[in-house]
This record gives sequence, structure tokens and C-alpha cells, in this order.
Amino acid sequence: MRNFDIAIVYGGQRDDTLARLAVQMGVTSVVGGGGGGGPEGQSGGYIMPWDYHSLAKRKKAIEDMGMTFDVIEGIGFIDKCKLGKPGRNEEIDIFCKFLENMGKLNIPVVCYNWMPIFGWFRTNVQEKARGGALATGFHMSDVADWPDVAAYGKLTKQELWDNLEYFLKRVVPVAEKYRVKLALHPDDPPVDCIAGIERILTTADAMMQVTQIVKSDFNGITLCQGCFSSMSEDIPKEIRRFGKAGKLFFSHFRDVVGDCNDFVEVFHDEGKTDMYQAMKAYYDIDYHGVTRPDHVPTMYGEENASPGYTMLGNLFAIGYMKGLIDSIEAQK
Repeated sequence: MRNFDIAIVYGGQRDDTLARLAVQMGVTSVVGGGGGGGPEGQSGGYIMPWDYHSLAKRKKAIEDMGMTFDVIEGIGFIDKCKLGKPGRNEEIDIFCKFLENMGKLNIPVVCYNWMPIFGWFRTNVQEKARGGALATGFHMSDVADWPDVAAYGKLTKQELWDNLEYFLKRVVPVAEKYRVKLALHPDDPPVDCIAGIERILTTADAMMQVTQIVKSDFNGITLCQGCFSSMSEDIPKEIRRFGKAGKLFFSHFRDVVGDCNDFVEVFHDEGKTDMYQAMKAYYDIDYHGVTRPDHVPTMYGEENASPGYTMLGNLFAIGYMKGLIDSIEAQK
């Protein structure tokens, strides 16, 4: 029996068409953006994306479409925490208030990352894919001669680990109090360094290490299959590993061709992962949560204004995922 839901990313009115089509396809779970540091509206002052009233407004809009707000993803206000810069305690205070507001609104999972300066990063968003579709890709050779980003100073891997430990020791007790699961996303791309900026979450073992820094039922991961695939990890094996450990809180269903230094994100049915076995692994661990299609190609007739997040590719992915689910359930 399936205890997990397929979800879509919903960022507001620009995604209304996708959301309404997804509902017609039987998808009712939403992953919403976490917002950056700018104002989202005004009501007796600035309403920030992490404030209660801002989150409540977004939740109501989602529920009015017949969907549930299950995950917040993309936290754009903890860069000083990652870098260990002055002001990180203030950012942590905001994050803790954010967790409190999520808890009050029963939004159960937050997906965050520990990628300083360079977050989700691609060197080409117009890779030629099947049938002339456009895909996103990363090629280390394209950035090999980039100068160091000296303005931010050198930050060693150990300092990144230390900063992450400092953050988790502050926020995990708050997550426990308000029952919000912290789902850390791996580095994307999972390479050791970009332009002098080190990265640490580049293997499945490193991701498991995070869950042991502060042991808690609320400290876990987002298993991004695309990242794990570009790490050359065994996806079904890692789904079972993190699931059996009780650390898999959220997942991204996507795939690549290539490895961490040279890859292209392809259609869900043509990457290097056995996606049937990946989907089956979620059943085997009795996964409770949501998984969403991620980083889809831009298909014929669409603008490439939002690489990886266009509508037709998402609809293809939803149909593909539902087909896998039907195949697995037919064997039960």
C-alpha cells in the first residue's frame, strides 16, 4: 500500500495552470518555496515570507485549489549561517520563528541546503535533449578556470561542518518542539569545490553523517535522486538505507546521464537509474511523505524561462511516476 504522495512545486499564480492540471491528474500535494529576504506584501508593516500571516495566506490559496501544503523548500535567508559570518545568530532566530509558524500551520517538512554562495548550479540550461527538448547540465570543465570568489574568504570543509553543527544544535530542539522535520538537501552539483568555495554534502555517507550530528527524529534528509545519481550512488539501496534509519523525510524524483563532474538532467525514463526499482524501494520502506518530479526538460512549444521547472515536462513526469506506481501495485 502506498503511503506517500506525488507533489508539485507551487510558487503562486504563475503555477496555477500546472496546479489545476495536476489536481485533474490526481495530484493533491504541494511543495512551496521558502522565500528569500524581501517583502511579500504589506499589512501594518512588511510581511516576510517566513511570517505566520504570509504562510497562512499561501496555505489557504493552496487548499482552495483542493491541495495540501506539505513541504517548504528553498530557504534563502541562512547564508551567514553557512559561512559562519556575523549575523548568523539573527538568521537562526528567524529560522526558528519560521519553524514555529510552520508548526502552528501544520506544514510538516522544510527542505534546506548547506551550499554557500553557489546553490543549485548549472553551467548550461540549453542542453540538447531528446527530440529537441532543452535540458540543464553541469560540466566542471566550464568552471575549471574560474577565479576564486575571494570576497567571501576561504572556508574549509571542516569549517562548513562546524557551522552546520552550530546551526543544528540551535534549530533541532525547536523543530522537535513544533514537530517540523528538517530535510537537508545534498549539494547540487555534488562536487568538492566551485571557484574556491568548498562543498561537503557530496556523498550518501556525508548525508548520513549529518543525521548523526544531532540525533533526533526530526533531523533527516531530502533524498534528491538526481544528486545521488550524479554521485554514482545506488539509488534504490540508498532509499532503503535512509528509509530504514528513519531519516528520509522528502524526495526528488529525477535522473541524470553522467557523473558529478559532467552530467545532463534528462527525461525520467532515459537516465541511468532503474526508476522502477527506485519507486519500489519507497514501497519497501513504507515511506510516509511526498516525492516530487524535479528538473524536467523544456518541451516543444514552451519558453525556457524557468529551466527545469516547465509545465509539460512536469506533466510527463507525473504520468510516468503514476505509471510506475500502477505497475508496482499490480504486483501486490
